[in-house]
Amino acid sequence: MKPLRPPGAPVPRPSTSAVGERSRRAWLAAGAGWAIATATAALAPRPAAARAAWPTRPLQCWVGFPAGSSADELARTLVGPLAAALGQPIEVENRPGAGGLAAATALAQMGDDHVLGLLPGWQLTVARWLQPSLGYDPLTDLRGVSVVASTPLLLCLSPHLATRGSAALRAIAEAGAAWQYGSPGAGSPFHLGMELLKAHTGWQIRHVPYPGNPQVVNALLQGEVQVALLPPALAVPHWRTARLPVAAVTSPRRSVLLPALPTLAERGVAGYGFEHWYALAAPLALAPEAAQRLARALARVVRERDVQQRLQAQGWQGVGSTPQALAQRVATETARLRPIIERQHIRIA
Repeated sequence: MKPLRPPGAPVPRPSTSAVGERSRRAWLAAGAGWAIATATAALAPRPAAARAAWPTRPLQCWVGFPAGSSADELARTLVGPLAAALGQPIEVENRPGAGGLAAATALAQMGDDHVLGLLPGWQLTVARWLQPSLGYDPLTDLRGVSVVASTPLLLCLSPHLATRGSAALRAIAEAGAAWQYGSPGAGSPFHLGMELLKAHTGWQIRHVPYPGNPQVVNALLQGEVQVALLPPALAVPHWRTARLPVAAVTSPRRSVLLPALPTLAERGVAGYGFEHWYALAAPLALAPEAAQRLARALARVVRERDVQQRLQAQGWQGVGSTPQALAQRVATETARLRPIIERQHIRIA
C-alpha cells in the first residue's frame, strides 16, 4: 500500500467499581441489543420492489464540519465512487455547528431516507454523556450503516525532552502531575484517548486544552506541554523532519499508514488500543435492507486502489464494515469511555 505522505512496565489498571461494572454491562447489553435488532430487521421479509428501489433520487451526505476540514475531505473522497456504485448522485452538504453535533441532531430528527451523515465515532458512543442535553439518542434515533475509516493517533513528545521511546513513557510515569499534555479541548478524541491511557497506566499528567490541534503542535514545539495525542495528517510532517518525536501509535497493531512506528504495546503498555474513526449513519427512515446495501457498496468503494491511496494520503485507513460491526464497536467503545467521562465529569458546551 502507498504510505502516508506528509499531509518500565505498565501500572495495573485500577479495578472497576461495582457501579461502573453495572454501567459497563448495561451498555454492552444495550449495544448488543442494537446489533441484534439491526440484524433482525435486516432479515425481515419485505417486498422485492422495496428492496430494489432505494435510492430512487439524489442523496445528500451531511458533514458537521466546515468545507476543507478533514471530515469534509474524507466525505468528498468517497461520494463520487459511492454515487457510481449506487446509481444516484450524492451531494456533500456542510452543516457545521456545536462541534459537529448540530448536524447529527438534525439527522436524527429527519424523516428522509435519502439523507446520510458522516459522523465521528464519539457522536455515536459518548456524546450523550459529554452533553446530557443532547437532542438525540444514537441507539434509538439513528440507523447505523458502517464504520467508514479509522486512524491511529500518535503519542507525540516535546523535542525539549531528553528522553525518547520507552524511556519517555517511563519519564511520564515518574513525572506525576508535574508534566502536562495538550488537546484541542475537553471531550475530543485526543482528550478522551489520553484519559483512557492515563486510566490504563496510572499516569498523573495534567490536561491543558487549546483551541485546536495546530496550537497543540506549537505548544509541544515550544515546550509548553510535554506530550499530546495527534492525528497522523498533522503530526507526520513534523516527525519526518525530526522536529517532533513520536513515541508510538495508539492502534492495537502497527498501522499500515505508518508501519515504522511501534505500538504502545511494543513500548511496554500492553492492552491499550484507541483510534479516531468516522461512521456513516442515516435517519431511521432508511430501511434496514437499504442500509445493508449501502454498507456493501461502501465496503467495495474503500477497497478500490485509487480510493485507498487517497484515504491514506489524508491519514485514513478505509474500513467499510457491516451495520452489525458498527453497532458492536459503538457498544465496546462506550463501555470503555463512559466510566472515565462520568468519573471526571467531562462535559462539552
